[in-house]
Amino acid sequence: MRRAQDLKEKVKMIIMAPVKKPSQKLDLIDDIQRLGVSHHFENEIEELLQQIHNSSHDNTESGDQETDNELYTAALRFRLLRQQGYNISCDIFNNFKDGDGKFKESLVNDVVGLLSLYEATHLRIHGEDILDEALTFTTTHLESATHRLSPILLKQVTHAMYQPFWKGLPRLETRHYLSLYQERDSRNETLLNFAKLDFNLLQQVHQRELSEISRWWKDLDFVNKLPFARDRVVESYFWASGVHFEPQYYFARRTLCKVTALLVIIDDIYDVYGTHEELELFTEAVERWDISAMDHLPEYMKVCYQALLDVYVEIEENLANEGNLYSIHYAREAMKVQVRAYFREAKWLHQKHTPTMDEYMSAALDTSYFMMATTSFVGMGDIATKDSMDWVFNDPTKMVKAASLIGRLIDDIKSHQFEQKRGHVASAVECYMKEYGATEEEANIELSKQVNNAWKDINEACIQNTTIPMPLLLRILNLARAIEVIYKHDDGFTHAGIFLKDSVVSLFVEPVPL
Repeated sequence: MRRAQDLKEKVKMIIMAPVKKPSQKLDLIDDIQRLGVSHHFENEIEELLQQIHNSSHDNTESGDQETDNELYTAALRFRLLRQQGYNISCDIFNNFKDGDGKFKESLVNDVVGLLSLYEATHLRIHGEDILDEALTFTTTHLESATHRLSPILLKQVTHAMYQPFWKGLPRLETRHYLSLYQERDSRNETLLNFAKLDFNLLQQVHQRELSEISRWWKDLDFVNKLPFARDRVVESYFWASGVHFEPQYYFARRTLCKVTALLVIIDDIYDVYGTHEELELFTEAVERWDISAMDHLPEYMKVCYQALLDVYVEIEENLANEGNLYSIHYAREAMKVQVRAYFREAKWLHQKHTPTMDEYMSAALDTSYFMMATTSFVGMGDIATKDSMDWVFNDPTKMVKAASLIGRLIDDIKSHQFEQKRGHVASAVECYMKEYGATEEEANIELSKQVNNAWKDINEACIQNTTIPMPLLLRILNLARAIEVIYKHDDGFTHAGIFLKDSVVSLFVEPVPL
C-alpha cells in the first residue's frame, strides 16, 4: 500500500507538471482514464479540463492552434470534455470537411485521427448530423485500413470497432488497455506501474467481496431448493461491480449484487415455474411486504420471499448506520414495481396476448433496469440525497427511461428466439413483427435504431444535467454499458458463454503481471 501511495503522488506531480503542447495534457488524461485510475485524481482532472474548456473559445490566445487543424487532437478534446459533462459544440469538425460538405479525402490515411474521431462519435446527441456522418465515414475507412496497420495500432482499431470506449465497462476496458499501454514506446513507466498495482489491489477487494457474497448465496441453498432457477451470483457480482467498481462503493456494490441475484430467481419463477395462481399470490405478498404474507405461499416461493425480505432488512440496517434511511423506501417500492411488471407479462402469456408496441414499451420501462437504476443509488452515501432518489424513482427522466429501453430492447433482440422456445411473453421483436407486418430482420434493424437513439438521450442527459451529481449519473450510464457488453452477441447473462467467463477470470481471478 505504501508503494501505491508513493506512485500515486508521483502521478499527481506528472499531471500538474507544465507541458510544451496542450495536447500532451489531453493524451495524459486519456491514458489515466483508460488505465482505470482517474478516480484517484478527480479534482486534478476536472481542473485541467476546465482550463482546456475555457481556452477552447480562443485557441490563438491559448497557443493551441494545433487543435483546430489536427483531427486526432480535436476529436480527443471533444470526447474528453463531453465525457466530463461539458456541452462542447461539434462544429469543430466542420474544419475537416471539403467544399462539397464531405469529409476530406486526405483524412483517409490518418488512421490515428480517424480512430479518435470514431471514439468521439459515440458521445453524439440528437441533431448532430455531422457526427452521424463521421461514424459512417470512420467505420468504413478504419475497416478498410486494417491490412496496413502496425500490430499495436491494429489492436487498438480492432478493439474500438468491437467495443467503443464510451460504451465499454470501465474495468474491462482498463484490463485491455493495460496490455496495450505497456507495448507503447511513449508509455510513462510511473503511470503504468501505478495502474498495474492499483488494478491488483482493487481486484483483491473485489475477490474478498465475491467470496463473502458466494458464502451468503451458498447458505441460501437455492441450487437445491429451487433447481429450476438460474444460479447467477457470480454474474450478478460482475454486473454490480461494472456499475460500481470504485473501492468506496462497497455497500452499493453488495446491495446491487444481492438484489440482482434474487431478481434472477424471481424472474425465473414468473417466466418458467410458477402457475398463474401462484404468481398472483407472490405478487400480493410483495405488495404487502410483510413476513405474515409468507403463510399463503407455496413452499418454494417461501424460500425466495424470505430471502428477499432478509436482504432488504440488511440494506435498511446499513442505511440506518449511514443516516440515509430514506433510501430504503425507494428500493422497496422499485422492487414492487418490478414484480407488478413481471405479473403483467405473466398475464399476457396466460391470455396468449401479444401487446402492441406502445403497450409493451410502457410495461418494459418498469422492468428490471428501472429497478436497478433506483437500487444503484442506494449505498452511494450522502451524494444520493432524497431529491436524487426522487429524480430516479418518482418521475423517471429521459436518461433513466433510455437506459431501461436499451436494456429491454437489447435483451429482446439477443434472447428473442430462446425465450419463445421456452414459452415466454412476446418480446419487442415479436410485437413489432405482428404490429407492422415486418420480418424478424426488419424488426431488429428498427429496434437497434431505437437503441442508438436512446444512447443519444443518455449522452444529452450527461451534458445537460444541472441537478444530479455526475457520480450518480455514471451509475445509470454503467447500467447501459453493462447491457451493451454482456448482450453484445447473445444473452450472455442467461447463457454464460466464453466472453463472460473470460471476463470474470480477467477481473476477479488473474492479477495483472507486475
